[in-house]
Amino acid sequence: MTMTALFPGRTPAGGDHVTDVYRYASRKGAIESVEAAAEDLGLAVREVSAAVEHLVESRLLRVDDSAGLRFVPVDPELAAASLVSSVEREIYHRRELIDQIRERIGTFQPDYIAAEASTGPRAVDYLVGSMEVRGFLKTASDACRDEVLVLQASGGVTGDLSETFLALLARGVVVRIICQHRNRGDVSTRMRMKRLTDAGAVVYTLSHIPRSAVVFDRSLVVMFGSGGEEANVARVRDHGIAQFFLDLFNHLWEMATPLEGIEFGYADVADDLQQSIAALMAKGYTDEVVARKLGMSVRSCRRHIATLMRDLDATSRFQAGVAAARSFLRNAG
Repeated sequence: MTMTALFPGRTPAGGDHVTDVYRYASRKGAIESVEAAAEDLGLAVREVSAAVEHLVESRLLRVDDSAGLRFVPVDPELAAASLVSSVEREIYHRRELIDQIRERIGTFQPDYIAAEASTGPRAVDYLVGSMEVRGFLKTASDACRDEVLVLQASGGVTGDLSETFLALLARGVVVRIICQHRNRGDVSTRMRMKRLTDAGAVVYTLSHIPRSAVVFDRSLVVMFGSGGEEANVARVRDHGIAQFFLDLFNHLWEMATPLEGIEFGYADVADDLQQSIAALMAKGYTDEVVARKLGMSVRSCRRHIATLMRDLDATSRFQAGVAAARSFLRNAG
């Protein structure tokens, strides 16, 4: 076994020669000198030196003289026990540190609870910074029991929270997601979505979603910030606002299209996508603005616009937008 196998993710400087050098030491009973071992093995001295250094670090060889030139092999079981014990000690110290942090921070909890009891819980508060946001989302997910509703805007939350959603699904929590049509054409996002749907999530797509949000158990709403370098969310515990988001989600759900199968592309949502593009074109928006609002690349957006103008035999973008909007309205009527 090479040291790469013993320590995944680490490549010893001696490469595959680590195994050869350890076998040599075991067969000879010791490495009396690196130069002699290199000659016997037909290797360069630097290769044997690197392998010996790694074996000493891994407790499979130990120095057996004051000059540090003689090395004897160590039973691999003893070497493993020695390494594991040091790792276990580190884990123990980290757990001890975690307990101390929780104990110290926990002393402030009664004050926070008392303040909320006297003034009532704040309807909306804000969390800033990735550590604070991640900690809150984990707490909210752990407390969730029945249902999670997700609105994912462009550059939204599903990629960051997919593992959280998978854990919720494994516990039997219902997860429903509405994301943008662009996810149908993005390979990495589509693969993440497939993992979620395979685990039981239900995913629909829509042409445009203005803001990312998650609703836990129909009562706790988390709205994600739309910009800025730092992660930021608004935590909403107001019943009226929560009901508004539930109504909004259900309204969008009725308009959205199921994401089914594993095929890529926009075939299932072409009409909805063209209608959205036409409406934005009719307002005089540039290609770049239309693409940004629909969460797609400018190149893809321009392909859709070219198709729309060709189908409508339009000579200008504005003319195409107005004609398409009228056509869609007639068809809807």
